[in-house]
Amino acid sequence: MTARLDTYTVPETSSPDAAAPDGPGERPRTLLADPAALADPAALADPAALADPAALDTARRRVRGARSSLRTLGGAVLAVLRRPGLLLAVLFLLLVVAWALAPGVFASQDPITGVPTDRLQAPSAEHLFGTDHLGRDVYARVVHGSWLSLSATVIAVALGLSVGSLLGLLAGFLRGWVDDVVGRVVDVLLAVPSLLLSLAIITVLGFGTVKVAIAVGITTIAAFARVMRAEALRTSSTAYVEAARASGVRWYTVLRRHVLPNSAGPVVALTALELGSSVLAISALSFLGYGAAPPTPEWGALVSGGRDYLAAAWWLTTLPGLVIVAVVLSANRISRSLEKDGEDR
Repeated sequence: MTARLDTYTVPETSSPDAAAPDGPGERPRTLLADPAALADPAALADPAALADPAALDTARRRVRGARSSLRTLGGAVLAVLRRPGLLLAVLFLLLVVAWALAPGVFASQDPITGVPTDRLQAPSAEHLFGTDHLGRDVYARVVHGSWLSLSATVIAVALGLSVGSLLGLLAGFLRGWVDDVVGRVVDVLLAVPSLLLSLAIITVLGFGTVKVAIAVGITTIAAFARVMRAEALRTSSTAYVEAARASGVRWYTVLRRHVLPNSAGPVVALTALELGSSVLAISALSFLGYGAAPPTPEWGALVSGGRDYLAAAWWLTTLPGLVIVAVVLSANRISRSLEKDGEDR
């Protein structure tokens, strides 16, 4: 004799640990009490597994989230493909990143040791960017120097993004004396030209690529703080944020769940713009001799090293300079695209 339980039957003499209910009025235990069990095909094959509405709702939400992510990614890819200028900018930046990550794949020549008999050769199939006064391949030095230049740029932008966004977020959300203090700090940073401020910071820290990156990163804090503060002020006055605060949610939870995600759009566009500006600033400081010591290849140092031979070997400064210009223009193009897409949304 058996007792029927919704979608399956179990013997009346089954143990308490079996799938039978614990009491006359209780629901049967299902195999999907834990949402993680959705990944188990055997559990999904059991009809009892489909008896838990919470598990089914979790599965549907996961599927909807995956589909939404795929649609967003597909839309971004199509948007890039429809814009030839944006596509070219993205491809060039990907190429430069590949240079930095695997320079030996793109340039087999030694960037440090040259061949004296090949000195000051013009660009050719053998030497795409020509050779310098020591017979070193300029293209190989540009490729190998991309690691230092890009890593310094990433450090600078990460420093400005993290510190500046945090200050602007707190100032725009908390307001009061916090906004006043952050505003005075931003005013001081904006009062001094960025290049002069970077030189002053380098004088204190010393020479080197990392110290140059820190100096440039400090100069970008003000821009991130201003943009994030403006977005935090706008978002914190919306109805859903006020409702969350009125319902008793802690201020840092409101800040993390509502204000920050809805204020990040313009900051992302500014990040792409600051990538180009930081490349230019770091190259300028390296050109002045504050970056890596010779013979380490660095983009700004390559431009500086070829200025004495500009009349006889134009490629020593022109071609590395064109790479810097192309990186800056590509970052600006991506920034404009992100800003336009944000305005359209």
